[in-house]
Order: sequence, then C-alpha cells, then structure tokens
Amino acid sequence: MSNFGRSDMSEDQKKRMQERLKSMFEKTFVLTFNRTESLYKQDEKLEAPTQGGGGRFSVIMSGAVDGVTYKNIKSNQLLKEHELFGKLFLVKEDLPELEWKMTGETKKIGGYDCFKATATKTWKDFEMSNFRRPSNRNEDEASTDEAVEAPTEEKEVVVTAWYTMQIPVNHGPNDYYGLPGLILEINTDKTTILCTKIILNPEDKDTIKQPSKGKEVTKAEYVDIATNKFQEMRENFRRGRGGDRR
Repeated sequence: MSNFGRSDMSEDQKKRMQERLKSMFEKTFVLTFNRTESLYKQDEKLEAPTQGGGGRFSVIMSGAVDGVTYKNIKSNQLLKEHELFGKLFLVKEDLPELEWKMTGETKKIGGYDCFKATATKTWKDFEMSNFRRPSNRNEDEASTDEAVEAPTEEKEVVVTAWYTMQIPVNHGPNDYYGLPGLILEINTDKTTILCTKIILNPEDKDTIKQPSKGKEVTKAEYVDIATNKFQEMRENFRRGRGGDRR
C-alpha cells in the first residue's frame, strides 16, 4: 500500500484516507440466534446482542444493504426487509437450499477452529449500471421505442464459508445456514462477511421476534415490482432528456 494516494502525502495521511474509504463500504451487523431462529441486522449503536447467543459481523460489500433478515430453520422460513424508493417490503420465501461441499481446509478465526465449505448460488442481482447516464450523443438520442433492459441479471456465484463446530448451531450471517456449526466467514464475488466478536448467553431464553413491517410479498413479486420501478425511472429520464433538447 506504499503507492496509495499522492506521492506528497505522508504515511499518516495515507492511513487516514484508507480508513475513510474503508468506512464507506464496511458495515457492522449483528447476528442474534437461538437453536432454531436467527435475526441479522445492521448494528447502528455497536452494542452487544443480549438475546440467546450472538455474533458481530463486519461486512464489506458492493451494492445496497438490505434491512433485517430473519431465518427459522424449523419452519424453513426466510423473511427479509427491503426498502425501495421509500417503501418498505417484507419478502417472504422458503430458506434457500445450498449444496455445501466440504474441502477439508481449516483455519483459525478469533480463536475458533474453522472448516471450509463451498457452494454455488444462483440469484438475480440488480444492475444499476443498466440505468447509467448515456455516455455519448448517439446513445443519448436513441429511440424511446427501443426495448428497456431489465435491471436484473441472473448469475451463478461461488460462495465460500468458514464454520466452527465449537458452536454447534446451523446458523450464519444474512440468509446463509445449513452447516454443522456457526458460519463465521462468508466470501462471494462482491461481499465479504467476517465475524469479529462472539457473545454466548446460553441461559438467556428470550424469543427472537420476526419482522412484521412492510408490504408482504414473495421474492418473485418483489423482483417484478423493483424491475418495473427501475424501468419507469429510465423511461422518465429519457422523456426528460427529450424535453431538454426541444
């Protein structure tokens, strides 16, 4: 990192700039769990979780950050909060099934012995680049009758997980689960999730409350709603650009 920043910057200035850039993309989340349920949400106050057991995860990601994620392994239920243009949605679906493959590799995370597992995940990702400002005049003057690109792209992503059997629960951050121990690290193409602190309170039996705010929709319904909203936004932009030229 010695070449980071301008050549006339001091090492202290470079370090401060690196920290500022890191804070732009890194968020802290808390995973609270018991044997069958878990709740994963951004930790705004940086306070330790107090229900059941819990872990604090540092997340470095590209793209938008979702709201609360609730999992119930017993009922196979997944609930996720999404905010879209100021409106809150509660997306309800079955827990995704990943075919985890054990690799035999091991490493330490925070003093815990961890094992590596990988899986392939297929999802639709919203590509905001499809709605970028036109880069040249010809593209800017393209006919508004041309087909609007869908803002989603289906792709396959390799997920790498590190889990510890020293905490024998099937939970993990976000919607990840299904390994014979707590998942302490997740790596995908755009996101790294790493557990930075674990607090276990086995005698605390408080119930984890599932989210209930927002319009309840299925994942397919939410994708359709978001796609239509983004297409509408693009068409409005095109009409606005056409009006500017008159």
